[in-house]
Amino acid sequence: MKLPAVPTFRSPLHHPRVATVLGRWLGTTVVICFLTGLYSHFLQDTPGWLPVPSRPANLYRVTQGLHVLSGTVAVPLLLAKLWTVYPKLFAKPDLKAVGQLIERLSILVLVSSMALELFIGFVNTLQWYPWPFPFRQTHYALAWVIVGALLVHIAVKLPLIRAHWRRTPEPVPESLPPEITGLTRRGLFRTVTGAAALIGVTTVGQSLTPLGSVAVLAPRKPGIGPQGLPVNRTAEAAGVTGIDADWRFTIAGPRQLSYTLDELRALPQSRSALPIACVEGWSQGARWEGVRIRDLLALCGAPAKSRVRVVSMEKGGFYATSELPEEFAADPLTLLALQLNGSPLALDHGFPARIIAPNRPGVLQTKWVHRLEVVA
Repeated sequence: MKLPAVPTFRSPLHHPRVATVLGRWLGTTVVICFLTGLYSHFLQDTPGWLPVPSRPANLYRVTQGLHVLSGTVAVPLLLAKLWTVYPKLFAKPDLKAVGQLIERLSILVLVSSMALELFIGFVNTLQWYPWPFPFRQTHYALAWVIVGALLVHIAVKLPLIRAHWRRTPEPVPESLPPEITGLTRRGLFRTVTGAAALIGVTTVGQSLTPLGSVAVLAPRKPGIGPQGLPVNRTAEAAGVTGIDADWRFTIAGPRQLSYTLDELRALPQSRSALPIACVEGWSQGARWEGVRIRDLLALCGAPAKSRVRVVSMEKGGFYATSELPEEFAADPLTLLALQLNGSPLALDHGFPARIIAPNRPGVLQTKWVHRLEVVA
């Protein structure tokens, strides 16, 4: 299909001032999404040199909610930005002008990587992976590509951005059809803002509980699931069908200890009010009861600040094991949880025992735990 000629786009909305404003909004969402995504990545794959605090307890719930919300809101902003610059987007560049070639290349990389990033991010919230590559690593790499392309694009376009950064009079071209002159800059900005707000409100309820009833676009909603808490990975999907009568929990440290479920329940119990906050963006608070990890470490003769490897009964999977850094193992809120909201854990929530810790992604709140190992 032949693209319309550039002169047919005579609307005053195809203007550098409009593109600059929308670019500021889109850039803000990209920065928020990048920084919160970086935090999530480092929580899941923490470098040895980077200390990660266990408090505030709800920090990851906030940052990951912002990550998914900013990525969702970026979709209408990106579409509006592309529509604004569309007349010039496909104009043939001067092959002899190095600046133009760099600009077009940066735009090509930026737009294609952002489109792919937003698409796979959205599909991840649905837990659908129709591709052969690992999602998290690809998502992380694309984020750096986007930031690099964005910096190059800003550097090339800086003179134009500076010229149109402040408000300018809105041009009114002559002899335009009524359907073109009907929408002003302010009207366009209100339309884009309204679309972004509508999408945000109908998804943010998956982590902001009071808006749960209007979260029609969210794949998870508060209060829906076993024991009133959503579930991502079920016991059936994890290959866990239950526990045998001879099931025992083991902690391997300076002294190796072993407990039946009744013996675990007989140990001093503690309570924590902590959320499950998943990388897909949904979160919900809950009341947990069980044995503090630091108490178990004391029983086996290990220091409170010990790194702990958590082993699940899950069959395979990327998160069948996890590690609790020292700060989390020593935190009094970190539990080997045996109860949820006043009742024994449902199988889908990790029966007979699971990890619950503050400021941790849901994928690291390991379920169906049967062994802890103190890491020297």
